[in-house]
Amino acid sequence: MVDLNSIAANLELHSDGIWYAKHQSPIAYPEDGNIFCYGVEEESFWFNHRNTFILEALRRFPPADVLFDVGGGNGFVAKAICDSGIHTILVEPGIEGIYNAKRRGIIQLICASLEDAVFFDHTLPAVGMFDVLEHIRNDHDFLSKIRRLLIPGGRLYLTVPAYRLLWSTEDDFAQHYRRYSLRELKQQLNSTGFIIEYATYIFASLPVPIFLFRTIPSQLGWRRRNDSSREKSELSPRSDTANNLLDRILRIELKILRQQKTLPFGGSCLVVAKTPIELGE
Repeated sequence: MVDLNSIAANLELHSDGIWYAKHQSPIAYPEDGNIFCYGVEEESFWFNHRNTFILEALRRFPPADVLFDVGGGNGFVAKAICDSGIHTILVEPGIEGIYNAKRRGIIQLICASLEDAVFFDHTLPAVGMFDVLEHIRNDHDFLSKIRRLLIPGGRLYLTVPAYRLLWSTEDDFAQHYRRYSLRELKQQLNSTGFIIEYATYIFASLPVPIFLFRTIPSQLGWRRRNDSSREKSELSPRSDTANNLLDRILRIELKILRQQKTLPFGGSCLVVAKTPIELGE
């Protein structure tokens, strides 16, 4: 267990065993976002394969110590990381997500945004942000802040949605500020002092169907925002044939990544970056 009082200035432990920020700020995320995700994560090919890609990145580039899963929602990723043997602390401002993560067995929970927790500089060994950065209005300043919080040589693990071209009503509903090309993401990380260790696209099979079935209908006004039943069916196809095909394709992607190769395109980006060993670098 990490003594959070020793590394953060604005956290207090409540009787429910959860750490809370003394002051909370608003965030760019739909109020029922965690509730929706909790209902689909276990059966979703997308959530499950994203976990597989993340765990492979962690295996190849392991954190030096505890990993802080920032904006970790319901703890679906944090639980997988914990089960892999890596001590993980969930940092999530939404109370529904925190309670869901507690049900999943996450031990150390912080109900706060990264800013509201007020961590001290150079105290976090590793940070994971899995589809979080696109919710941050000023991503450059936020990445700069994370760089300051990480210890020298500390690692940052990122996934984000790819390509502005694929923008749809789902991005509007999720309160995204942007989608990224891998080149743009790497430039942002480099400009804030990170050293890129690994960068690739993932979900190479998804850009075409996203464009055909989300982007174009959204542009034509045919796709309504916040249609939860439709989004659930897209994330968890009921057809065994569709599930088997998707699983086969994504296993091919994983094999490519395990060979330390990269994918030239995809529906998401995955990056591992680190801070310089010397603070002055």
